[in-house]
Amino acid sequence: MDIKEYFARISYQGSHNKPDLATMSDIFQHHIQAVPFENLSIHCGESIELDLEATYNKIVRKKRGGWCMENNYLLSWVLKTLGYDVTLLGAKVYIPELDAYPDEIDHLLLQVELDGKSYIVDGGFGMAYQLWQPMELISGIDQPQTPGVFRFQEESGTWYLEKVKRKQCVLNQSTSASENVENEVCRRVYLFTLQPRDIEEFRGCNAHLQTAPDSLFVTKSICSLQTSDGIRALVGWKLTEIKYNYRDNMDLVEIRILADEEIEKTLKEKFNVTLEKKFVPTNTSGLSLF
Repeated sequence: MDIKEYFARISYQGSHNKPDLATMSDIFQHHIQAVPFENLSIHCGESIELDLEATYNKIVRKKRGGWCMENNYLLSWVLKTLGYDVTLLGAKVYIPELDAYPDEIDHLLLQVELDGKSYIVDGGFGMAYQLWQPMELISGIDQPQTPGVFRFQEESGTWYLEKVKRKQCVLNQSTSASENVENEVCRRVYLFTLQPRDIEEFRGCNAHLQTAPDSLFVTKSICSLQTSDGIRALVGWKLTEIKYNYRDNMDLVEIRILADEEIEKTLKEKFNVTLEKKFVPTNTSGLSLF
């Protein structure tokens, strides 16, 4: 593991001598704009290994992305190497179409203790619900970020992450989301507790999410990357590009359906991803990612 090689991968050239909030936030911002949230391995016939060396090789050396158990596991190593106090936590991701949470944890996130405060660091959610900065772990306080206003709500030891949604100007209205999702004002993103987790506790979920026929990650091929002012995402053949808050608390959304022959070029040009094996785009579930 080479921290300088990781910094080169995310184009980070700032200082890292002092483990403070500004340094952590800067590294985090560089990570989410360089490393995509993606599950393309599943759709290339590759398995996703829950192994730090394999993850480092994939993300840093092969310039790929990963899902939460790859991105956040790698970030935990980076932050620990730099002297931060990091704990792994487990979350359950909200399913809006079912208005429910899964029975078992299906998301890995990080808690960092710093200067007497606690922060949630999550570089592995992707799409439009990706945090852009570490969030202080306090209940009921709005924490505005570029993607929107995030906040935590704590109820009897269970913490909920919410995002207040902006209005959207969708340039290609015919391919927009379902009405119930469009009318949402606030989305619960996931719930979690502060029970410390070990990476071994995620092995079952890591295997299940890449093999279960009803898994979102099996039914959709996903690649999303945060940009300097928004996000771009390729889900199946649908390329969505969002510019955050482009006017009057409104996001600009542009959607395009790609032809098969455009996919490889788009992954390279828009996400800096080059795949070694044949990729088969998939989008067979109606679950909304926005």
